[in-house]
Amino acid sequence: VLNKLPKRQQPEAKQALWEIYRADTKTEAHQAFNRFIQTYQAKYPEATQCLAKDRDVLLTFFDFPAEHWAHIRTTNPIESTFATVRLRTDKTRGCVSKDTILALVFKLVESAQKRWLRIRGFKHLADVIEGVPFKDGYRMDDNPDMTPMQDVA
Repeated sequence: VLNKLPKRQQPEAKQALWEIYRADTKTEAHQAFNRFIQTYQAKYPEATQCLAKDRDVLLTFFDFPAEHWAHIRTTNPIESTFATVRLRTDKTRGCVSKDTILALVFKLVESAQKRWLRIRGFKHLADVIEGVPFKDGYRMDDNPDMTPMQDVA
């Protein structure tokens, strides 16, 4: 989105995007999203179209436990794992077969996994897998009249 805006507009737009990203509730995120679209639609339609086409996907993390939001918002685990593999395999260029490079990559990932941090809120994974509904990071009861439950774990 920022690449579709002039450099002078990028800091202000970045702040507006952070308001969407760091909203406490999905409702607040939608409000910030609408403000961004209204602000930049007239002059920079490409930027707003780029953002608007993925609106639902971008705000899906609100339907997961709040403890998982930090993990959902980042791609760092993927990037850091592949960076480790890339650094080591680049040095072995030309002197390995398909089988040996596969074994090397397996061992590198296995070694990198020792430094991985445990996922926050891992106790909620079973609920997520079972399809228990969450709203704004809180588990919802079967009774829709009740307010969101606070985590007790």
